[in-house]
Amino acid sequence: MLGKLKTRHRRLFPEKNPLDPVRELRLRRIACHESVPCHSVTFLSRPLTVFRRVAIAEAITWALLLSGMFLKYVTHTTDLGVKIFGMLHGIVFITYVVTTALVWADQQWTFRRGMGALLASIPPFATYGVEVLAERRAWIGLAWRLRGSEVEPSSLAERLARWVLVAPIRGLVAALVAIAVLTGVALVVGPPASS
Repeated sequence: MLGKLKTRHRRLFPEKNPLDPVRELRLRRIACHESVPCHSVTFLSRPLTVFRRVAIAEAITWALLLSGMFLKYVTHTTDLGVKIFGMLHGIVFITYVVTTALVWADQQWTFRRGMGALLASIPPFATYGVEVLAERRAWIGLAWRLRGSEVEPSSLAERLARWVLVAPIRGLVAALVAIAVLTGVALVVGPPASS
């Protein structure tokens, strides 16, 4: 009897059913821009999702690097953790910087907000705090502003962001190339000097 009532309630009030797949699909379509279908590159479809994933990944790699440093400097067991997690954290750090610059240009952040988000990548776990603030204070919209044809970029940063966002595969390749080049430069410069 209770099962029949739940089914009837779901049919009568679909907006109150948070797991309704039809409602989820409608919300997903609304979040995507008309010029770029959602199925083209789903992980680039929403700026908040991209920023959240990269910010959390940066915080996680900080934790891994700190655990590697603990093994190297406190227990004196191995430096393998620092080598592996240091490289991984470096790549994710650069990815966070590139992603933040893209979101900054697309969402028209102020200089203070953009620099704050970039500087949050330096202390451990601060990117997670920025991600939480960005969601709570609605700093990042549901769709990429520059992906549509009705918005004209006004600066070089916006033109570059639009170039990346209009063709997501091309943008992903460009971002990967930028990350690889910056990681290569970091490898050439070398790790911070140890005392």
